[in-house]
Amino acid sequence: MAFETDAIIVGGGAVGLATARAFARRGHETVVLEAQKAIGQGISSRNSEVIHGGLYYPTGSLKARLCVAGRLMLYAFLEHHHLPHEKCGKLVVATQPHEIERLDAILDQANINQVGGMRRLSGAEARALEPELHAEAALLSEESGVMDAHAYMDALAGEIAGHGGAIALNTPFAGAEALPGGGFRVRTGGEHATEVTTRYLVIAAGLGAQAAASGIAGYPADQIPALHYGKGVYFTLSGKAPFSRLVYPLPIPGALGTHYRRDLGGQARFGPDLSFVDGEDYTVDPSRAAAFEATARRFWPGLPDGALMPDYAGIRPKLHGPGQPQPDFRLDGPDIHGQAGLVALFGIESPGLTASLAIGETVAERLTA
Repeated sequence: MAFETDAIIVGGGAVGLATARAFARRGHETVVLEAQKAIGQGISSRNSEVIHGGLYYPTGSLKARLCVAGRLMLYAFLEHHHLPHEKCGKLVVATQPHEIERLDAILDQANINQVGGMRRLSGAEARALEPELHAEAALLSEESGVMDAHAYMDALAGEIAGHGGAIALNTPFAGAEALPGGGFRVRTGGEHATEVTTRYLVIAAGLGAQAAASGIAGYPADQIPALHYGKGVYFTLSGKAPFSRLVYPLPIPGALGTHYRRDLGGQARFGPDLSFVDGEDYTVDPSRAAAFEATARRFWPGLPDGALMPDYAGIRPKLHGPGQPQPDFRLDGPDIHGQAGLVALFGIESPGLTASLAIGETVAERLTA
């Protein structure tokens, strides 16, 4: 059967664009459907822009494997395109003696995950690197860094176009149905609603992934995971950045904890925290500054009073709720939902930005091999 295009990717964030790039580079005519008026307007625009090392994730998990592989690919991509980034390194700190055992467990997991560039530091060694830091002990991840996520997505879009692909903005995904001979008929909404046939279909819609999957005829409802909205807010520091490296406390249940970063412009920020909300609420309550100050002073006792200002909020598409264990990424293929030529991505939160190129290559290879 002749198709009007080879691959349709639903979602124009970092992961959707990286996936489209992977298909386009293989010679497949590729179209990205993006509901917004520009790429990267969803969760990709409201994160920490951190390049993660891959320290924490369970052995053999998609998060562990794709973060480590994706980080290597990402640094090469950023360097090739001369995009803003800095391999500044990250310190994971134990601020109390009883936390050191957990720090050692993270180091063991990082070594199992083959992260590379890991060093165990005493408190004195950590303070020699960052004099204002309070730490009983620390881990140094030399491969961690920061990047400009929007410049990255713009470069992905450029590569997609360079390989003959297209990004359809203001074009929401309205549904799809499998065709008798294989492939899909995809319906789009918006001002120029239409139908188009495609051999491959990938759902990479972030917070909209569950809704998109439910719009595919025959997609088993019991295989669409519940969506939990994990809100994280950020506060910016008024004053000089105290550390040149990322600084992370020990992870909290369901997240990596409220951390410190200095962005590429030299601005210091703290966040995100984690609260579960009912929908896309991006307000930042200034009263949360007190909790942020308390957290930050565990590793930066010199934080001045009143120096944290409300910045922005993001929503993470979590597959777990309060008190539940944090699951792995889901890259659900035909073995899960029974529809050949389709992969649906669920729960692509951190380290999704770091892993994006590896996610894209994995999806493209799975469908086209």
